[in-house]
Amino acid sequence: MLQAELSSLVSIIIPSRYQSTRLPGKPLIKIAGIEMIKRVADIASFVCVNSTNCDYTVATDDLRIFDFCQQEKIPVVMTREDCTNGTERCWDAIIKKSVRPELIINMQGDNPICPPTLIQELIESWRNSSGQNVDLFTPSVQLSWEEYDRIIETKKNTPYSGTTVLADRDNFALAFSKSVIPVIRNIDKAKKMLPISPVRRHIGLYAYTFESLRQYIELPQSDYELNYVEGLEQMRFLTNKMRIKVVPTNYQNKKTTSGIDSPEDIKRVEEIISIYGDPFKGNSECSNISAE
Repeated sequence: MLQAELSSLVSIIIPSRYQSTRLPGKPLIKIAGIEMIKRVADIASFVCVNSTNCDYTVATDDLRIFDFCQQEKIPVVMTREDCTNGTERCWDAIIKKSVRPELIINMQGDNPICPPTLIQELIESWRNSSGQNVDLFTPSVQLSWEEYDRIIETKKNTPYSGTTVLADRDNFALAFSKSVIPVIRNIDKAKKMLPISPVRRHIGLYAYTFESLRQYIELPQSDYELNYVEGLEQMRFLTNKMRIKVVPTNYQNKKTTSGIDSPEDIKRVEEIISIYGDPFKGNSECSNISAE
């Protein structure tokens, strides 16, 4: 049973499915020698070590992932097999907890180089959001023209890897898509007139208040969530007029990528690790990653 009163707890939940449609078994695929789910869990662990009243848990429906996490002493819970997306799996994990958190962070289990600062920024945005009536927080990066050119090129080979987002002047989301939005009709003119591209790449992290997550579970599925359309779970919030705060962030001039959906994505991540070094190698608490 959930406690009647709110605690100050922040819970990071890492949904992890073995039967990925695009890359089966990817949570246990090794990235530069370390299983992807362990890399993601190490990031969550680092955030919790450097935050107050914060915990993390891997949420899975697969015994292979469950057994691996137990072997590595990673907090893990078994969830229902019929969860249709990571958000539903987060809820199933949360209702098994003895303490009801105020904020639930859905940390994608397929982004093994997610900077801890992105999660910390979501927590701070939530803490500073009193009176704004926000249901969900999620980060995005506005792309430079060089980064824009790169995402256009990447989409030629892996068109469904990476998501973009449109936001209003107050940074509330208008739309998400696997296509690159907004469409740039005259690229040469746009590059002359705009110092930076108008495209924001969405980073697959979500921070829900407890009540908004409960409401999400009770709402009907959006057509945009279907895996043969956009396949984007956050569209259920938008189609039901819930408010998503898009938190601007940056990667501090470091090359990065979105989640891993293909063997090509694995190669991209390993190339990035080879450039910047591997903070996780032999260091489960990631103490050499800056939390600033």
